[in-house]
Amino acid sequence: MEKGNRQVVVSALQFACTDDVPTNLATAERLVRAAHAKGANIILIQELFEGYYFCQAQREDFFRRAKPYNDHPTIKRMQELAKELGVVLPVSFFEEANSAHYNSVAIIDADGTDLGLYRKSHIPDGPGYQEKFYFNPGDTGFKVFQTKFGKIGVAICWDQWFPEAARAMALQGAEILFYPTAIGSEPQDEGLDSREHWQRVMQGHAGANVVPLVASNRIGKEIIETEHGKSQITFYGNSFIAGPTGEIVAAANDKDEAVLIAQFDLDKIKSKRSCWGVFRDRRPDLYKVLLTSDGSKTSS
Repeated sequence: MEKGNRQVVVSALQFACTDDVPTNLATAERLVRAAHAKGANIILIQELFEGYYFCQAQREDFFRRAKPYNDHPTIKRMQELAKELGVVLPVSFFEEANSAHYNSVAIIDADGTDLGLYRKSHIPDGPGYQEKFYFNPGDTGFKVFQTKFGKIGVAICWDQWFPEAARAMALQGAEILFYPTAIGSEPQDEGLDSREHWQRVMQGHAGANVVPLVASNRIGKEIIETEHGKSQITFYGNSFIAGPTGEIVAAANDKDEAVLIAQFDLDKIKSKRSCWGVFRDRRPDLYKVLLTSDGSKTSS
Protein backbone atom coordinates (compact mmCIF):
# COMPACT_ATOMS: atom_id res chain seq x y z
CA MET A 1 0.00 0.00 0.00
CA GLU A 2 1.33 3.41 -0.96
CA LYS A 3 2.31 5.57 2.00
CA GLY A 4 1.20 9.19 2.16
CA ASN A 5 3.59 11.97 2.96
CA ARG A 6 1.69 15.25 2.90
CA GLN A 7 3.85 17.55 4.98
CA VAL A 8 2.56 20.92 6.16
CA VAL A 9 4.31 23.51 8.32
CA VAL A 10 2.05 25.68 10.49
CA SER A 11 2.86 28.80 12.46
CA ALA A 12 1.29 30.82 15.28
CA LEU A 13 2.25 34.47 15.65
CA GLN A 14 2.20 36.40 18.92
CA PHE A 15 2.73 40.13 19.40
CA ALA A 16 1.65 43.20 21.34
CA CYS A 17 -0.76 45.50 19.54
CA THR A 18 -0.72 49.28 19.50
CA ASP A 19 -3.92 51.17 18.72
CA ASP A 20 -2.55 52.25 15.35
CA VAL A 21 -3.64 50.14 12.37
CA PRO A 22 -0.61 50.77 10.11
CA THR A 23 1.79 49.89 12.93
CA ASN A 24 0.00 46.62 13.66
CA LEU A 25 -0.22 45.67 10.00
CA ALA A 26 3.50 46.27 9.66
CA THR A 27 4.18 44.04 12.67
CA ALA A 28 1.90 41.30 11.34
CA GLU A 29 3.57 41.41 7.93
CA ARG A 30 7.05 41.31 9.46
CA LEU A 31 6.17 38.24 11.50
CA VAL A 32 4.40 36.53 8.58
CA ARG A 33 7.60 36.99 6.58
CA ALA A 34 9.63 35.59 9.48
CA ALA A 35 7.36 32.54 9.66
CA HIS A 36 7.64 32.05 5.90
CA ALA A 37 11.42 32.21 6.21
CA LYS A 38 11.18 29.32 8.69
CA GLY A 39 9.22 27.29 6.15
CA ALA A 40 5.65 27.95 7.27
CA ASN A 41 2.79 27.16 4.88
CA ILE A 42 -0.20 28.25 7.01
CA ILE A 43 0.32 31.20 9.36
CA LEU A 44 -2.12 32.31 12.07
CA ILE A 45 -2.32 35.93 13.21
CA GLN A 46 -4.13 36.75 16.45
CA GLU A 47 -7.73 37.97 16.80
CA LEU A 48 -8.62 41.60 15.87
CA PHE A 49 -4.95 42.45 15.39
CA GLU A 50 -5.59 45.79 13.65
CA GLY A 51 -5.80 47.61 17.00
CA TYR A 52 -6.40 47.35 20.70
CA TYR A 53 -8.97 44.86 21.92
CA PHE A 54 -11.66 47.52 22.10
CA CYS A 55 -14.36 45.31 23.67
CA GLN A 56 -13.22 46.31 27.17
CA ALA A 57 -15.59 49.27 26.80
CA GLN A 58 -19.06 49.94 25.41
CA ARG A 59 -18.38 52.97 23.23
CA GLU A 60 -20.38 54.22 20.30
CA ASP A 61 -17.30 55.59 18.54
CA PHE A 62 -15.65 52.16 18.42
CA PHE A 63 -18.17 51.01 15.81
CA ARG A 64 -16.22 53.20 13.39
CA ARG A 65 -13.47 50.56 13.53
CA ALA A 66 -15.69 48.17 11.55
CA LYS A 67 -15.42 47.89 7.76
CA PRO A 68 -17.29 45.87 5.13
CA TYR A 69 -15.89 42.53 4.07
CA ASN A 70 -15.76 43.42 0.39
CA ASP A 71 -12.67 45.47 -0.50
CA HIS A 72 -11.50 45.46 3.12
CA PRO A 73 -8.05 47.13 3.03
CA THR A 74 -6.42 44.75 5.52
CA ILE A 75 -7.74 41.67 3.75
CA LYS A 76 -6.54 43.03 0.40
CA ARG A 77 -3.08 43.68 1.84
CA MET A 78 -2.93 40.17 3.28
CA GLN A 79 -4.07 38.72 -0.05
CA GLU A 80 -1.11 40.38 -1.73
CA LEU A 81 1.24 39.09 0.98
CA ALA A 82 -0.16 35.55 0.82
CA LYS A 83 0.25 35.49 -2.96
CA GLU A 84 3.79 36.86 -2.80
CA LEU A 85 4.93 34.29 -0.23
CA GLY A 86 2.72 31.38 -1.23
CA VAL A 87 1.22 31.00 2.26
CA VAL A 88 -2.28 30.60 3.70
CA LEU A 89 -3.42 33.42 6.01
CA PRO A 90 -6.60 33.49 8.13
CA VAL A 91 -7.28 37.23 8.62
CA SER A 92 -9.32 38.41 11.63
CA PHE A 93 -11.28 41.67 11.33
CA PHE A 94 -14.25 43.68 12.67
CA GLU A 95 -16.91 43.35 9.97
CA GLU A 96 -19.72 45.76 9.15
CA ALA A 97 -22.53 44.14 7.15
CA ASN A 98 -25.23 46.77 6.57
CA SER A 99 -26.73 47.22 10.06
CA ALA A 100 -25.06 44.12 11.51
CA HIS A 101 -21.55 43.72 12.90
CA TYR A 102 -19.49 40.57 13.24
CA ASN A 103 -16.19 39.33 14.62
CA SER A 104 -15.01 37.64 11.44
CA VAL A 105 -12.10 35.92 9.73
CA ALA A 106 -11.37 35.69 6.01
CA ILE A 107 -9.37 32.70 4.81
CA ILE A 108 -6.75 33.64 2.22
CA ASP A 109 -5.25 30.82 0.16
CA ALA A 110 -1.63 30.60 -0.96
CA ASP A 111 -2.39 32.21 -4.34
CA GLY A 112 -4.13 35.18 -2.72
CA THR A 113 -7.64 33.87 -3.33
CA ASP A 114 -10.20 34.70 -0.64
CA LEU A 115 -11.77 31.32 0.16
CA GLY A 116 -14.59 32.73 2.25
CA LEU A 117 -15.70 34.06 5.59
CA TYR A 118 -16.34 32.67 9.07
CA ARG A 119 -18.23 34.76 11.63
CA LYS A 120 -17.65 34.11 15.33
CA SER A 121 -20.48 31.97 16.68
CA HIS A 122 -20.09 32.25 20.46
CA ILE A 123 -20.05 35.86 21.67
CA PRO A 124 -18.81 36.42 25.24
CA ASP A 125 -20.15 39.05 27.62
CA GLY A 126 -18.32 39.79 30.84
CA PRO A 127 -16.11 42.41 32.51
CA GLY A 128 -13.42 43.40 30.04
CA TYR A 129 -14.84 41.18 27.28
CA GLN A 130 -18.09 42.94 26.37
CA GLU A 131 -18.39 41.57 22.85
CA LYS A 132 -22.19 41.32 22.80
CA PHE A 133 -22.30 45.11 22.62
CA TYR A 134 -20.46 45.04 19.28
CA PHE A 135 -21.01 41.70 17.57
CA ASN A 136 -24.05 39.88 16.27
CA PRO A 137 -23.87 36.09 16.76
CA GLY A 138 -22.22 34.62 13.68
CA ASP A 139 -24.56 33.17 11.07
CA THR A 140 -22.11 31.23 8.89
CA GLY A 141 -22.07 28.06 10.95
CA PHE A 142 -18.83 26.18 11.48
CA LYS A 143 -16.95 25.82 8.22
CA VAL A 144 -13.88 24.20 6.73
CA PHE A 145 -11.77 25.57 3.90
CA GLN A 146 -9.84 23.61 1.29
CA THR A 147 -6.49 25.38 1.05
CA LYS A 148 -3.43 24.51 -1.00
CA PHE A 149 -1.90 22.75 2.00
CA GLY A 150 -4.90 20.98 3.46
CA LYS A 151 -8.45 21.35 4.71
CA ILE A 152 -8.59 23.65 7.72
CA GLY A 153 -11.17 24.71 10.28
CA VAL A 154 -10.99 28.22 11.70
CA ALA A 155 -12.94 29.53 14.68
CA ILE A 156 -12.40 32.54 16.94
CA CYS A 157 -11.42 32.92 20.62
CA TRP A 158 -14.51 32.13 22.77
CA ASP A 159 -15.42 29.46 20.19
CA GLN A 160 -12.33 27.58 21.37
CA TRP A 161 -13.96 26.71 24.69
CA PHE A 162 -16.72 24.68 23.02
CA PRO A 163 -16.01 21.05 22.06
CA GLU A 164 -19.04 21.11 19.76
CA ALA A 165 -17.34 23.69 17.51
CA ALA A 166 -14.15 21.66 17.18
CA ARG A 167 -16.09 18.45 16.54
CA ALA A 168 -18.30 20.14 13.94
CA MET A 169 -15.24 21.26 11.98
CA ALA A 170 -13.57 17.86 12.32
CA LEU A 171 -16.73 16.12 11.09
CA GLN A 172 -16.58 18.29 7.98
CA GLY A 173 -13.04 17.08 7.31
CA ALA A 174 -10.87 19.71 9.00
CA GLU A 175 -7.30 18.40 9.15
CA ILE A 176 -5.99 21.23 11.35
CA LEU A 177 -7.89 23.60 13.68
CA PHE A 178 -6.95 27.28 14.00
CA TYR A 179 -8.07 29.70 16.73
CA PRO A 180 -7.08 33.39 16.61
CA THR A 181 -7.47 34.71 20.15
CA ALA A 182 -7.46 37.73 22.48
CA ILE A 183 -7.48 36.64 26.12
CA GLY A 184 -5.72 37.77 29.26
CA SER A 185 -6.35 39.03 32.75
CA GLU A 186 -9.83 39.56 34.20
CA PRO A 187 -10.45 43.19 35.21
CA GLN A 188 -12.87 42.15 37.98
CA ASP A 189 -10.54 39.58 39.57
CA GLU A 190 -6.77 40.00 39.54
CA GLY A 191 -6.36 36.52 41.02
CA LEU A 192 -8.10 34.75 38.14
CA ASP A 193 -5.66 33.33 35.60
CA SER A 194 -7.25 31.15 32.93
CA ARG A 195 -4.18 30.42 30.81
CA GLU A 196 -3.68 26.77 31.81
CA HIS A 197 -7.40 26.02 31.63
CA TRP A 198 -7.53 27.74 28.23
CA GLN A 199 -4.69 25.65 26.90
CA ARG A 200 -5.91 22.33 28.30
CA VAL A 201 -9.37 22.75 26.78
CA MET A 202 -7.87 23.13 23.32
CA GLN A 203 -5.44 20.28 23.86
CA GLY A 204 -8.55 18.22 24.48
CA HIS A 205 -10.03 19.29 21.13
CA ALA A 206 -6.86 18.21 19.37
CA GLY A 207 -6.73 14.86 21.13
CA ALA A 208 -10.45 14.09 20.89
CA ASN A 209 -10.51 14.79 17.15
CA VAL A 210 -6.98 13.56 16.37
CA VAL A 211 -6.03 16.79 14.58
CA PRO A 212 -3.28 19.36 15.16
CA LEU A 213 -4.42 22.68 16.62
CA VAL A 214 -2.93 26.18 16.40
CA ALA A 215 -3.81 29.00 18.84
CA SER A 216 -2.49 32.55 18.45
CA ASN A 217 -2.95 35.06 21.30
CA ARG A 218 -1.71 38.61 21.85
CA ILE A 219 0.55 39.94 24.59
CA GLY A 220 0.95 43.32 26.31
CA LYS A 221 -1.11 45.63 28.52
CA GLU A 222 -3.95 47.52 26.86
CA ILE A 223 -5.78 50.38 28.61
CA ILE A 224 -9.15 51.57 27.31
CA GLU A 225 -11.19 54.57 28.44
CA THR A 226 -14.65 53.34 29.42
CA GLU A 227 -17.84 54.99 30.61
CA HIS A 228 -16.73 54.18 34.17
CA GLY A 229 -13.06 55.19 33.91
CA LYS A 230 -10.14 53.14 32.66
CA SER A 231 -10.13 49.40 32.07
CA GLN A 232 -7.02 47.37 31.41
CA ILE A 233 -6.20 43.84 30.38
CA THR A 234 -2.77 42.25 30.34
CA PHE A 235 -2.93 39.68 27.56
CA TYR A 236 -1.12 36.50 28.49
CA GLY A 237 0.12 35.18 25.17
CA ASN A 238 1.02 31.52 25.64
CA SER A 239 0.25 30.89 21.98
CA PHE A 240 0.84 27.25 21.15
CA ILE A 241 0.65 24.45 18.63
CA ALA A 242 -0.67 21.05 19.68
CA GLY A 243 -0.23 17.76 17.89
CA PRO A 244 -2.97 15.22 17.12
CA THR A 245 -2.90 13.59 20.56
CA GLY A 246 -3.10 16.97 22.29
CA GLU A 247 0.63 17.15 22.98
CA ILE A 248 2.21 20.62 23.00
CA VAL A 249 4.83 20.77 20.25
CA ALA A 250 5.55 24.53 20.33
CA ALA A 251 4.67 27.21 22.88
CA ALA A 252 5.34 30.88 23.60
CA ASN A 253 5.61 32.63 26.94
CA ASP A 254 3.37 35.40 28.31
CA LYS A 255 5.59 38.39 27.50
CA ASP A 256 7.57 38.02 24.29
CA GLU A 257 6.82 38.33 20.61
CA ALA A 258 6.95 34.89 19.02
CA VAL A 259 6.86 32.97 15.76
CA LEU A 260 6.00 29.35 16.53
CA ILE A 261 6.59 26.61 13.96
CA ALA A 262 5.58 22.95 13.75
CA GLN A 263 5.50 20.40 10.95
CA PHE A 264 2.92 17.64 10.49
CA ASP A 265 2.35 14.83 8.02
CA LEU A 266 -1.38 15.09 7.30
CA ASP A 267 -1.57 11.71 5.60
CA LYS A 268 0.05 9.98 8.57
CA ILE A 269 -2.35 11.76 10.93
CA LYS A 270 -5.31 10.82 8.74
CA SER A 271 -4.38 7.16 9.05
CA LYS A 272 -4.04 7.52 12.82
CA ARG A 273 -7.43 9.25 13.01
CA SER A 274 -9.07 6.47 11.00
CA CYS A 275 -7.64 3.55 12.93
CA TRP A 276 -8.13 5.14 16.36
CA GLY A 277 -11.89 4.79 15.87
CA VAL A 278 -13.20 7.94 17.55
CA PHE A 279 -15.20 8.79 14.44
CA ARG A 280 -16.07 5.18 13.56
CA ASP A 281 -17.63 4.59 16.97
CA ARG A 282 -19.58 7.82 17.28
CA ARG A 283 -23.30 7.47 18.07
CA PRO A 284 -25.06 10.53 16.61
CA ASP A 285 -28.42 8.88 17.34
CA LEU A 286 -27.68 9.26 21.06
CA TYR A 287 -26.56 12.87 20.94
CA LYS A 288 -29.94 14.61 20.56
CA VAL A 289 -29.51 16.05 24.04
CA LEU A 290 -26.79 18.28 22.54
CA LEU A 291 -29.52 20.12 20.61
CA THR A 292 -31.07 21.35 23.86
CA SER A 293 -29.98 24.10 26.24
CA ASP A 294 -31.02 22.41 29.48
CA GLY A 295 -30.05 18.80 28.77
CA SER A 296 -33.63 17.60 28.57
CA LYS A 297 -34.49 14.70 26.30
CA THR A 298 -35.93 15.65 22.96
CA SER A 299 -39.15 13.98 21.90
CA SER A 300 -38.79 10.98 19.62
